[in-house]
Amino acid sequence: MIYIVGTGAIGKALAVFLKLSGQQVTLVRGSVDDLPETRETVRVRISADQEMTADLPVQTLNSVTSLEGPVLVAAKSYGNENIAEKLAKMSKDVPVCLLQNGLNIELPFTGKGFRELYRCVLMVTSQFAGDGTIAFKPVAACPVGVISGQESVLSALLDQLQNRWFTFRMENPIQPLIWKKVIANCVFNSICPLLETDNGIFHRNPGAMRIAESIIMECIGIAGRFGIVLDDREVRDMVLAISHASDGQYISTLQDIRSKRPTEISTLNHAIVGLARSLGAESLVPQTRILGDLTEIKSRL
Repeated sequence: MIYIVGTGAIGKALAVFLKLSGQQVTLVRGSVDDLPETRETVRVRISADQEMTADLPVQTLNSVTSLEGPVLVAAKSYGNENIAEKLAKMSKDVPVCLLQNGLNIELPFTGKGFRELYRCVLMVTSQFAGDGTIAFKPVAACPVGVISGQESVLSALLDQLQNRWFTFRMENPIQPLIWKKVIANCVFNSICPLLETDNGIFHRNPGAMRIAESIIMECIGIAGRFGIVLDDREVRDMVLAISHASDGQYISTLQDIRSKRPTEISTLNHAIVGLARSLGAESLVPQTRILGDLTEIKSRL
């Protein structure tokens, strides 16, 4: 059994792909505790003429009493304290893989003593369409690395997760890629919501890309202070690759704002600014801070 905590567009899409690949999968609501177990038919569109469907069991964290296999956490990262606490009561030995963006989102799990903990850098986009179908687009294979545990256990987990549509690869050390993706997400999750536009804006609009490049340079400077040496051209290329591959799709923060849900900006722009502040270097990230603050204000309006 594979448990996927989080019933958003990422978790549901992966659940469909794993089910169609022959795995037993249970979706687990990450933020609702007291609903009865149900079944849900989930449809995922991977191209204009290709749609995939699977019938999936859906539980809550309270209704799961034991873990019989690995746990994939695809819920919003601001819920990690609650998720880690409830999973720890069942088992700290099953593999747990975080399919989330953001800096230091693994800390609630390391603090609870999970022994096999891994992080995945998401290189896919997924969003709900108006008819409830999930529109899924892969950018590249998603790298997964060890936070605590053994590479052999991670290798076995990745063998279990492999499918044709949502693909994974091992990457150690994973921290440089985590930082690269966080910086890319600082770009997408602040600029796109403020402009009310889709992810394709950066390859279409030179002005938007210039702002993106400023954020990239600010964040790379802070990463370097923590021993993470990154090439600005590689991060720029990542932003453009994501922009091309997900042209027409909307970043999760914009989807959250439109749906009046909390956003993850605290683990992106605000996290970078917080690290800069801890070094007495907040003045080095002015645009990252302002765009993060504006995004948070917009989410509360």
